[in-house]
Amino acid sequence: MEPEKEEQLEEPVSPIGQYFNSSVICLHIIGVLEFEVPIDDLQAFALFKDVFLPISPRFSSIMVLDKNEKKIWKQVEVDLKDHVKIPTFSEGKTIEYYDKCFHNYLSTIAMEKLPQEKPLWEIHIVNYPTSDSLGTIIFKLHHALGDGYSLMGALLSCLQRADDSSLPLSFPSLRPSKSESSSKSIWIRFSRTMSSVFNTASDFGWSVLKSRIIDDDKTPIRFGDKGADFQPISISTMEFSIDHIKDIKSRLGVTVNDVVTGIVFYGTRLYMKDKDSKSKTANSTALVLLNTRNIEGYQSIDDMLNKKKTNCRWGNKISFLHVPIPKLNESIISNPLDFILHTHKIIKRKKQSLGVALTGTLLEIEGKLRGQEIIAKHIRRTITKSSTVLTNLVGPVEKMSLSNHPVKGLYFTLAGGAESLTISIMSYMGVLRVTLKTEKDFIEEERLKSFIQSAFEIIFKEAMKVPRQTN
Repeated sequence: MEPEKEEQLEEPVSPIGQYFNSSVICLHIIGVLEFEVPIDDLQAFALFKDVFLPISPRFSSIMVLDKNEKKIWKQVEVDLKDHVKIPTFSEGKTIEYYDKCFHNYLSTIAMEKLPQEKPLWEIHIVNYPTSDSLGTIIFKLHHALGDGYSLMGALLSCLQRADDSSLPLSFPSLRPSKSESSSKSIWIRFSRTMSSVFNTASDFGWSVLKSRIIDDDKTPIRFGDKGADFQPISISTMEFSIDHIKDIKSRLGVTVNDVVTGIVFYGTRLYMKDKDSKSKTANSTALVLLNTRNIEGYQSIDDMLNKKKTNCRWGNKISFLHVPIPKLNESIISNPLDFILHTHKIIKRKKQSLGVALTGTLLEIEGKLRGQEIIAKHIRRTITKSSTVLTNLVGPVEKMSLSNHPVKGLYFTLAGGAESLTISIMSYMGVLRVTLKTEKDFIEEERLKSFIQSAFEIIFKEAMKVPRQTN
């Protein structure tokens, strides 16, 4: 047993973990669980101690330097009182009052840095009714601990199906359709191979230029090159029906991801045009965060912590992809569906590319040659040269329960980045939750949300005029 413990004590911090906890970048993942009932604090504490804390050694470790000046994870004793926070608001107030309190509280804690002398996580129990729930638990995890995939795996290990806890949670299929995944035509395979080579060269070259030289234009969603790391932020969400998204998908012959991304891009461009008419054709790029694990769905915690299963291991298995936001020209204004089709074309081309893998390899080589702080500065510069960060996760199809507390809603966002706008997307129980993290006093959050909602309504209305396609 002792050698295994020693191995855990001296586990090296991954390069990406070091990038995300450096002097220039400090990123956090904020996960929010909304409940249908008030939260029993005693049950919650017991659950965190007996279920959450043992999930990963990272939750009881701090980042330190070893004798060779290398960063490692060192396990320490954990006092839950240092990590579980329960805010107190005034009693007997209205739902609107508690909505405002929760909104301000969430935005405030998202900006605060976690102390380095303690394990890098916090849990906040907000036991006040809001428009969305009767109680809320906020998970704040430093990105150095793991990515969104790891976070979701951790949460799922604490949750069960509300209807029958003995049954496993299920998720939307991530497997491509048969027509997408295979083809008998040798010519088509050859054509795809050549496209992949060309697109890889193009995407990799573009990524290098975007990270080092080319800036996006200054627009109503991008203030400039200094970054918004320390500016006040606001976090809010909006919902869309997955059935409606799928209806648009089937009529346009694209993917769910194409539809969602296209709607968000279209709504953002409408907002930009409303604020500054010139920005409708400005050069704007979304930095899309991608899970690089070659797997379908979520794995068990045991599999994620199994060092032999490198494909699904716990940690930060992510890379980023530059995706240009289509410009709002007259053709698209007159036919909004072209925006979805244009987005589909961009994403499809980038799928036929190894640019993401090459970018990750380049950063890894540079990190070994020049040091992790240099790469952290490079990543921060990459973020500031782009207009927005876009990320998404897939959630369960069935209703979940946390120790007999039914989960009404689930969403997440990233905090601590230098961008003025972060868009996070997550599905749960047939609902798509879009979370906006915006720079306060620069982006009009409610106005941006209204334009994204309008974009959905416009595209849905136009798509319903198109006959449904069949494979």
